[in-house]
Amino acid sequence: MKAGVSLKKGIRRARSRSWIGGMAAGVIALAAGAQTPAKVEAKPVKIGLVTFLSGPAAGPFGVPARNGAELLAEAINGGKLPAPYATPGLGGAPIALVFIDEAGGPTRQVSEYRDLVQRQNVDLVIGYISSGDCLAIAPVAEELKKLTILFDCGTPRIFEDAAHKYVFRTDAHAAMDSVAAALYVVENKPNLKKVAGINQNYAWGQDSWNDFEASLKTLKPSVQVATSQMPTLGAGQYGAEISALLSSTADVIHSSLWGGDLEAFVLQAAPRGLFKKSTVVLTAGEPAMFKLAKQIPDGTIIGARGSHGVFAPDNELNRWFRRAYEDRYSIPPSYATYHMAQALLGLKAAYEKAQGGSRNPPTAEQIIASLEGLSFDSPSGTVKMALGKGHQAIEGTAYGTFKLQNGQPVLTNIKRYAAEAVNPPEGVKTADWIKSSLKRPGS
Repeated sequence: MKAGVSLKKGIRRARSRSWIGGMAAGVIALAAGAQTPAKVEAKPVKIGLVTFLSGPAAGPFGVPARNGAELLAEAINGGKLPAPYATPGLGGAPIALVFIDEAGGPTRQVSEYRDLVQRQNVDLVIGYISSGDCLAIAPVAEELKKLTILFDCGTPRIFEDAAHKYVFRTDAHAAMDSVAAALYVVENKPNLKKVAGINQNYAWGQDSWNDFEASLKTLKPSVQVATSQMPTLGAGQYGAEISALLSSTADVIHSSLWGGDLEAFVLQAAPRGLFKKSTVVLTAGEPAMFKLAKQIPDGTIIGARGSHGVFAPDNELNRWFRRAYEDRYSIPPSYATYHMAQALLGLKAAYEKAQGGSRNPPTAEQIIASLEGLSFDSPSGTVKMALGKGHQAIEGTAYGTFKLQNGQPVLTNIKRYAAEAVNPPEGVKTADWIKSSLKRPGS
């Protein structure tokens, strides 16, 4: 999802290197313990994995994603996953992870990416929560011809504004979040008259608000927009924006705030009564619902950027994933962790499809050909690489209404939306699809 500017200025390059050094033993352990049952000494697949390891995005997003990557890599290497991923490694080859801190902004991330590819010689890169970082990295991946899987960022611009051969994204883009939010609001607020928004002023926030506003105007043309607040990323203080939202008398307030910004907004806005005066929609709110369970007011609408976390289906992969994650980290996996699982499992499915019956590792070109248009199983259900000429995933999603029940956060009135109902078809830009073809389910 998402940072077009530096989240923490002055982070020295040495800090990122310290993470690599700190993970060296883990990388060696992952590779050493993952030989195939036939005892083939397969060369490890070296993956550069980029996620926030410092700054306000680390706690709610980056570190859970890293934890998920470590858990999945160990399970894949040991052949401990349920079917269809029960065989060890990537076609018998162990995964070796090299971690990089995503903090620092797009310019720094481009430099780190070049280092991963040109000096550390990774086989591929999985990464990026920041939409700004994804937009910066995609053309560099094409320049260096390195397979790169974007695991979380949301902006639709990646594949709607350019064609890519080496870049994939194994989670749905943000149009799904805003379209489904609009559908949920219209269905549950039949007398809706006025809306407002507070979203970060960069690609993620701008795209999210634009798609939500356009969807509402298509579904309910009489709706008025009272105000759209666009604070800078990482602002942390929202007194003026909250005052404007309180004055707007909006029935519904849309927000795609995430990470530390989301937490700060909830902690500042709830005591001032904003959540009582208006129904607040948090499209990326799921990671905060456990940490801020006692601060999020009842009636808040919560999304998880797909059928993740509390919305995930009751399938064998999800049962294994939740149990293994909670056993190790004592908390449920959030949607960033599910997104990381999709990236690694999509890679495993494509790698082994490309390998076929051979023991030889497939080439990057063969993996790319296999990943294009692929459908694969995940803890969140089936993921379809259906957009961007087979490089962009679509997923179903869900929204629910928050309630603190017996001291525990729960979601009520859950509504689910099929992937094809909340994602544009291949070859059609989100904005054009919303204006011309968006309909309520069943209409």
